[in-house]
Parts: sequence; C-alpha cells; structure tokens
Amino acid sequence: MTGTLLTDRTTRRDRAVVLSTLWIFAVLSYLYCDVLGHMDSAVLADLLDGEVNGMRISPGFLLGAGFLMQVPIWMVLLSRVLPHRAARWANIAAGAVMTLVQAASLTVGTPAAYYVLYSVVELGCTAFIVWYAWTWRTDQRTDQRTDQRADQRTDQRTA
Repeated sequence: MTGTLLTDRTTRRDRAVVLSTLWIFAVLSYLYCDVLGHMDSAVLADLLDGEVNGMRISPGFLLGAGFLMQVPIWMVLLSRVLPHRAARWANIAAGAVMTLVQAASLTVGTPAAYYVLYSVVELGCTAFIVWYAWTWRTDQRTDQRTDQRADQRTDQRTA
C-alpha cells in the first residue's frame, strides 16, 4: 500500500467510486434535512394543511419531487457502472441540475437556519461533483493498460 488515497487501480475507477460516494453523501443530506423539516412544527403544520411557502403539496407535486430525488439516487449506481464518457456527462448534468434546484429552493419563502445549513452543504457537494466530473479525463487505452498491470500485480501476489 502506498499510503495515499489512490490505490494502484485506475483513475477511472477511483473517480467513479468518489463520485458515487459523493452522491451517497448528498442523498443522506437531503434526507436528514427533510427529517428535520418534519420536526419543525411550523413546516409540519404547513405540510398537514397541504401548502408550504405558497406551494400546494399535491399528488403531482409529490410525483415531481419523487422524480427529482431519483436523480441523485440513480447517480450512486450510474457513477460506477456507466462507461467513462457517459458517467462523466451524467455526473455533470445531474450535479448541475441538483445544484440549480437546491439554489432555487432557497428563494422560496424564508428558509429556516437548519435548511440553509444543509443547503450550503448540498450546494457545495453537488458543485464539487460537477467540477470533479468536468476534470475527469482519462484515455481508455491507458485505463486498459493500467488494469492489465494491476491484474498482473494481483496475480503475482496470489501466486
């Protein structure tokens, strides 16, 4: 072991794992912020009335919110399984969408302090995802050679 965060596996796989982990972090942050919101008596009362900050919480709204939250959930998996180019662009697109949506959510009503805290964390995370994916450039042939060398080292260790 070299003592660094990167192992002797390819950069492509390392970036894929880091991006997937960042999406897990974002999803957990979205979820816990929502949990706290349900503990906030003002938000809870508005939810029970069916309207929050002037937005009607209809079945259509909930369906749209469900589709929106599928984006980061799917990115946990897609970051790892898509080929490099598709994974890179999917992370850029999904990160940009989630960053814009979260930023826009801060303009609806007056957000509570806990919501601002989580929003700053989520904005930082998704903006970092966009940057990290944007800078993710690899050469497919280099990946294959690196995979072959890593596989050879593994075979030598187990022999």
